Amino acid sequence: MSSLPAYFVENAAPTLLRLLLIVLVALLLNRFLKLGSALLVRPAANQSRAEQAREQQTRALASLVYAISSKVVWAVAVLTAMDRLGISPVPTLLFLGLAGVAVGFGAQNLARDVIAGIYIVLEDQYVVGDTVQVLEVLGKVEQLTLRKTVVRDVRGAVVTISNGDIRTVANLSRDWSQAFVDVALAPEVPLERSLSALESAAAELRSDAAWSPALIEGPRVLGVQGYDRNASVVRVQLKTLPLRQEEISRELRRRIQIEFQKQGIPLTSVLRYELANAQRPAGDSLPPSAH
Repeated sequence: MSSLPAYFVENAAPTLLRLLLIVLVALLLNRFLKLGSALLVRPAANQSRAEQAREQQTRALASLVYAISSKVVWAVAVLTAMDRLGISPVPTLLFLGLAGVAVGFGAQNLARDVIAGIYIVLEDQYVVGDTVQVLEVLGKVEQLTLRKTVVRDVRGAVVTISNGDIRTVANLSRDWSQAFVDVALAPEVPLERSLSALESAAAELRSDAAWSPALIEGPRVLGVQGYDRNASVVRVQLKTLPLRQEEISRELRRRIQIEFQKQGIPLTSVLRYELANAQRPAGDSLPPSAH
């Protein structure tokens, strides 16, 4: 084989044309890759924080996909050009292969985290601002990258979780939330009278303009959940806007107590029931009391 200068002089025009063609193909492929990665971006449907965060995350993912794909295209273009210039690309490919294997072994956890992060973003499992339960951690997502999820838990602690460790996640900020309020009723009071008082308290809450916008369904008295000689437990169900169930449950309990006091339904037996239930052994517990 002739030397590189002689090879280039003898084949100057064809070689230059091939090199220009390789560069042109690489540029075109990069253009298509940029357009294709732009399809991953989900524009914000409104100006809410969650929608803005979702758009930023998909843009970051699109940028990562384009950066990796573009580097692969240019690497192939360089190797092809080397072959056209008479330089064997085999040693380079061998070196890159060995380097890739070494990096793969050293960064397999990082690759696992990034792949999991890509799925989280693409499947829209959660975004910054959502309240989630991941593993044993319950709290609000403060940061989400392709490698990690940062959650502020109920204690105020900042918990960092590798995306690769996330197998199951519960998102508490989507669509609606639900709660059940169990009320222990005094056995000496007719059940229908107590149920009527519960219905009155529930109807009052539904008609209150300050609370009704946060209610999606209910409060609805489901009926007797359990009973024994000390108390009958009636369950009330309510469905609310995301993360509003606790405060509305507390308001419902307050209104139930006021309604019971207004109608003269005693609560002392309920308190005795709660105390007795708390003092029983774990295997001999009564039905759940009002809480």
